[in-house]
Parts: sequence; C-alpha cells; structure tokens
Amino acid sequence: MTTNKLHSVLIVDDDSAMRSTLCSMLEEENIEGIPVSSADEAIELLQGRDVTAILSDIRMPGKSGIELLGEIRELRPSTPVILMTAFGRIDTAVEAMRLGAFHYITKPFKRKEVLITLERAFEYRLLADENTKLRRTVAAQTSSYGDLLGESPAMREIFAVVRKVALNRSTVLITGESGTGKEVVARAIHFSSDRASEAFIPVNCTALPENLLESELFGHVRGAFTGAHTAKKGLFEEANDGTLFLDEIGDISPLMQAKLLRVLQDGEVRPVGATRSFRTNVRLIAATNQNLRSRIETEDFREDLYYRLSVIPIHIPPLRERPEDISVLAEAFLRRHEVDPRQRLTPGAIKKLASAPWKGNGRELENAIERAITLSDYLEIDADAFPFLDEEELGTNLLNQGNLFEHSIEDLPKLQELEDRYIAEVLKRTDGNKMQAARILGIDRRTLYRRYEDLAPYLEDGDKEPTDLGESES
Repeated sequence: MTTNKLHSVLIVDDDSAMRSTLCSMLEEENIEGIPVSSADEAIELLQGRDVTAILSDIRMPGKSGIELLGEIRELRPSTPVILMTAFGRIDTAVEAMRLGAFHYITKPFKRKEVLITLERAFEYRLLADENTKLRRTVAAQTSSYGDLLGESPAMREIFAVVRKVALNRSTVLITGESGTGKEVVARAIHFSSDRASEAFIPVNCTALPENLLESELFGHVRGAFTGAHTAKKGLFEEANDGTLFLDEIGDISPLMQAKLLRVLQDGEVRPVGATRSFRTNVRLIAATNQNLRSRIETEDFREDLYYRLSVIPIHIPPLRERPEDISVLAEAFLRRHEVDPRQRLTPGAIKKLASAPWKGNGRELENAIERAITLSDYLEIDADAFPFLDEEELGTNLLNQGNLFEHSIEDLPKLQELEDRYIAEVLKRTDGNKMQAARILGIDRRTLYRRYEDLAPYLEDGDKEPTDLGESES
C-alpha cells in the first residue's frame, strides 16, 4: 500500500487500545501508524518493508520488546527503536539503551513527549540515511575505496568495475595472489552498494573442516548431529540482505561445491538436518589465489560452479606489475602505523621500495613499513631503514646468475650439489655471517651448521668457519 505521508512508525503492542490511541495520535500529525500485536508480526513486516521508526512495548506475550530490539538491530540497524513500558524501572531503561534503543518512555505518557521523541528519531534516521548516501557518492567519485588504493591503470580499471558492480547483485569472483587485497575489493563493492547498511561477513573457507564449514554457512537444526544441542543460524542467514564473502573458494571440497552450486541456482538455503529450505537475498563474492580454470581441467573444481561464481570476474595484478601503486600504498601504511605524525618516507626510501619484488604484495609491503617505523630512531625514514630488502635482492640475484648453471643439460649437477654451491655463495657474499645468510636462504642457523661439512669443497680456506660478526646464537 502506498501513502503520501512523509514518515511511518511501526507500533508493536499487545494492547489493542494502546495501538489504536497511538495510531490516532500519529494520524493527526500526518504520520503513518502501522499497528501489530507481537514481536513476530513486527519482524515479518520488517522483512518486506522499511519504516522510519519503531515504537514497541517491552512486556508482551512471547518475545519481549528487548528481544525484538536485538532482532531489529540485525535486520534494520539504522531504524531507531523507542521502547515503552508501564514498569519504569531504571535497570530496564539502562539495559534497553545498552542494547541500542534510541529512547525509552514510560506509560502513561504525554502526547507531547511521544511526538518530541519521534521527531528526534526522524532526524536521526534522516542523518543516518544521508550518511549512507554520502559514503556511496564519495566512493563513486574518487579513485579510492577505504583501504583500496592505487594510481596504476590496472587499479583505476578495478575502481571503475567496482562502481558498476556495486549497482547490482551479480556474483563476483576476485582472483589474485595472496596479499593483493581481495577482501579489500570485496568490502569496497559492499560499502559502495545499496547494501552498505547491512552485514558484510567474510569467511575463510580453509579455516574450517568440511563438516563445520557446512554448518557455519548453512546453519543447522537442533539434533542435526552429535553436539547440536540448539539450532544455529548459518552465515547465509546472518548475511541476508547484505554480502557474504567466501575467501579461498578454490579449496572447498567437491561436496561443498555441489551444495554451494545448489544455493546459487535456487536462491534457497537448507540448514543441516532441516527438511525445508528458506529464501536468501545475499550478495555472494568469492575469492581465490588459485587458477580455477586449471583446477577444472584436473576435475578438482566444478565448471558449472565456476561460471556461477564468475559472473563478474575481477583480477588484481601482483604489486610487482604495478610499481606506480607502491608509493601510494607505502604512504597509506605509514599513516596507519605512525607513532608520530611528522614521520615521513624520504625519496630514497620510496625508490628502494618501488624496486623491491614484493612477493607477498601489499601485505608484505605493510609489514615492511611497520617494521621500519618500529625500528627507526628518526622522523625521516630513509632507504637504510629497509636493510632486509637488500638481503632479499641478493638472494634473487644469486638465483639468476648463470655460473650455477653453466653446464650442458647432460652434465647439470644434482640438486644437492646445486643447493650446496648456492649456500656457499651466499656465505661468501655475506662475509661468513651465518645469521644474515640464514635469513637470505630462509633456513635456521642450526640447519646451516649441519650442512656446513658438505659446503667445504665450495668454500675458500678463509671461509671455513662461518661467523656471527658479533651476533649471538641465542
């Protein structure tokens, strides 16, 4: 039913006379009053439409107003809830406000008190809606979305895709190496969409075994399996009207792939042990660092599920392929972890960061910035604050040198010999400093000592005993 009234108020009270009185009062102020007699009726109505505010009694048969408040906070978090009761105990008022009630009034109340409280609630709702619209507008007009930053053509293209994708509910598959920011892109899509005020729930599919992952996603009924003493909502239900982000989707089992495919096809979820399904209005975004097309060829991933997930594919290139973004990200990470707002990265530091390979992508870069901030004694953070990058570069250069592979294909040395020669070369380049050599090699110093006897043929007499150069073994 349509109405020309500016505001609407849901009235929840088991007393029919009270519902009638409040509806008449609101009608005189040109406010639409929507009466229901129970918390369950209120939730059912709110699943289908929005209201400006809610007036609810606290003491009602079945669910109380306090319990209703908790459900509304999940279903319609921006809708102000005003609780009313004839039992004006201060502890009830405190509990109601702690749980997120907008205000609390006692019966019998004065007409003016109700109208003033509602007027403030309407102002609050208007500000909340404007704030949501402003966040979407800012996200649509800038080249950044929260922590999603970059100046490279690749990132600008991703920004453009995010702006378009946010307008619909198509499933999205985000691919890229670990640390490239796949969850950041997923959050950008969610908070730029009309679902921004609803839940964004991330799930790492590798963090739970298959049986627990199924229960976590779909929920279960009481007695569905040993230990299921109570029913549990699944994350599809928790994220209803919002976004569910499934990270590491390439690692789920064939059985889970089939069940997820069924949800995407039918738009319905069946909890473990249940006999009936329920409709879900979830925006699904998935991510993986694997090549799913290759996994389809080896029959480790379902082709039909792949096409259901990748309606909108987004690929995030590794950081080494977009060096233009390194300075932008480095400055953002500096501001995030700074201990003094005057700290800054020098041009030399930026140049050194831009030339590093960043195998761990943005996550590794952030760790490097945080480490440099913590260990630096100066406000200006120079290239010297990143000595570990020199060690990584040395290891990379040694691997690329031809002198380890100068033999013909028939005479190539065995793997063990190659390892020994490589370790010996690192020790030479580090002047026998086993701590530095171990860092470059990615092994423990004790492992280096155990291998030392095998290195003798490749070390000169002066290199026979690796040193710590003053560094202790502990």
